[in-house]
Amino acid sequence: MTLTRQQSTTSVVGHNAQHQALGLVGIGLYTPADAGRLLGIAPAKITRWLRGHEANGKRYEPLWQPQVDLGEEGIFLGFRDLQEVRVASTFIEKGLSPQRVRQAIEVARDVVGDARPLSTARFRSDGRTVFLQVVEEDGQTKLIDLFRKQFAFRDILERSLTNLDYDGAGIPSVWWPLGRSKSVKIDPTRSFGQPIEAETSVPVDALVLAVEAEGSPEAAARAWDVPIRSVKRALTFRREMDLRRAA
Repeated sequence: MTLTRQQSTTSVVGHNAQHQALGLVGIGLYTPADAGRLLGIAPAKITRWLRGHEANGKRYEPLWQPQVDLGEEGIFLGFRDLQEVRVASTFIEKGLSPQRVRQAIEVARDVVGDARPLSTARFRSDGRTVFLQVVEEDGQTKLIDLFRKQFAFRDILERSLTNLDYDGAGIPSVWWPLGRSKSVKIDPTRSFGQPIEAETSVPVDALVLAVEAEGSPEAAARAWDVPIRSVKRALTFRREMDLRRAA
């Protein structure tokens, strides 16, 4: 079966027309499952962090309110939420409780001046001050040990804020999930924040579907009038995401 460029585009982005109607252009839209694959984090954790939960009769509030609110449709994340989760997850892996991270976010909103402060360029320089302020408020020994050394704190941030482009205000604008060399990026202003092949700006899903429909990467490249390397990059990205899903 021959899948034309127009048909392939429609099959991939037709559902995104609904996103546009909801005013989500430039924000991105991701389910916890989408975010989990991209970030390598269990979707259930992401849902718990953004919805809040109860345990042993105690209510734990969300770390922050997501960018996207679709009412009763469930939890959805925007592009900025993805980046906040990346940083929050790294701190939690280091032993901080989600509640301590939420305290730090509340302080950082004032210090950094942004509703989602963890992923901002400014947080890289001011974040240690934020956490030490939390220490002063509650005297947490673990926080003191973790953030006393400047290099330890810097390492945590550099691990979580890799492969990001920032705009002039220091806000994350583009993310390269597998690194720039893999040539797949996520830009909330393009294709509703879905992964696109950077050289051609064609959605990864469109190129992968074209391979399935046309029978080979070479045929898909001809159908889309793109270099074969662009199709191969899309396939590599999809394989990596499938591996993360399996894990």
